[in-house]
Amino acid sequence: MQLSDSWDWESGERVVAESLAPMEEHKWQEEIQVSPDGETAAAIVCIDDGEFGLRMNDTVLDNTFEKAWRPCFSPDGRYCVFVQQDEEWTLAENGEPWEERYGFIWNPQFSAEGNVIATAVQQDMEYGMSVNGTAWENLYENANGFTLSANGKRSAAVVQVKSLGQADLSTFREGIYTVAVDGEAWESTFMNAWDPVFSPYAHRVAAQVRLSLYDYTIAVEGTPWPIHFQCVWNPCFHPNSSSVAAPVRQGGKWGVAEDGNMLWKPRYFNCWQLQYSPDGSRLYAVVAPEYGRFTVAMNEKPWTITAPVVTDLTLSPDGTRAAALGNHDNKAWHIMLDGKAWQGRYDMAWKPVFSADSRSVAARVRINGKYAIIVNDRHVNGEFDKVWDPAFSPDGSKVLIRGMRNNTLRRIVADVPR
Repeated sequence: MQLSDSWDWESGERVVAESLAPMEEHKWQEEIQVSPDGETAAAIVCIDDGEFGLRMNDTVLDNTFEKAWRPCFSPDGRYCVFVQQDEEWTLAENGEPWEERYGFIWNPQFSAEGNVIATAVQQDMEYGMSVNGTAWENLYENANGFTLSANGKRSAAVVQVKSLGQADLSTFREGIYTVAVDGEAWESTFMNAWDPVFSPYAHRVAAQVRLSLYDYTIAVEGTPWPIHFQCVWNPCFHPNSSSVAAPVRQGGKWGVAEDGNMLWKPRYFNCWQLQYSPDGSRLYAVVAPEYGRFTVAMNEKPWTITAPVVTDLTLSPDGTRAAALGNHDNKAWHIMLDGKAWQGRYDMAWKPVFSADSRSVAARVRINGKYAIIVNDRHVNGEFDKVWDPAFSPDGSKVLIRGMRNNTLRRIVADVPR
């Protein structure tokens, strides 16, 4: 069951909040956030010096805080804000703070269904993660690369397990970093490690690691590949096997290695954002076939269209299609789909969104100071002063638009143009 199954998909336009302008009794109001279903607008408001509240539509919640920052909605619609009370930090869900308190808290992450929330935390100058308000039992003197598995069952981060004195190059070269999973550190250590990645069901973890001043590879469950490379990027797990693939640099060029063996020949000037299709039959990446020109490759075959910048690679739910953003000289963003560019050019564009049936693509864009939703290369429902990412109905026939005009939040369900 998709989260959107329970949303209102009746076609038409509805005013959710008549006016989201700052209320007269407030000193100021931060940027408006809108829930995924488009039913709730929320913002941090300053009630008085050192007193902050949380506004949801036309109501300000009862609890107030000394400070509040980094607001966002969870996938299941909870308004999450980092808040300070009695000089300690925690996370508030719809205005209700977690019981556990921390010296500091940042980097909110959510499981795919939104039922699990994880954050990075610092307590007594030690670092780790908190999951649904419970911190790891083991904290470390340094941590980064925080990640939560898609199913929310496991969390991981790169942690420092050996203390380092000033100019202590010897200890650094011996390896002071590793990966902690649910707070438990791998036994092996590395000179550096980056960005742990979970397998589809969170049974295994892989990470980029640096073995020496010049040698890099991928470590899986703490064991590095036997082959070393000049550099590596984020690994990804095959969805239906135990294999791990990663972009690697060898002989000055980039390719893809699988379990340490070359899968794509090193022929590119760069290669990253590796993604498998759900069935594992297709492997996509953003690549640079020539210097300064990027595109998307599928199973080692690049698209013919290129751009100086290509980012936000997105696969369709069935894995047979791919979309990305292209940019020319920081002036014109466009959507690239299946090797072709849409006609529209924009001052800014955001990550494309596929419908569940993989037939349609939508994106949020900005042009001439106004915002719009583009579906299948066509504008839907005009321009807005502010708009949020679109969402498709479960059957792919309709698109949800959450947009503001003149401080009024409008929830629009429109037919998908074909």
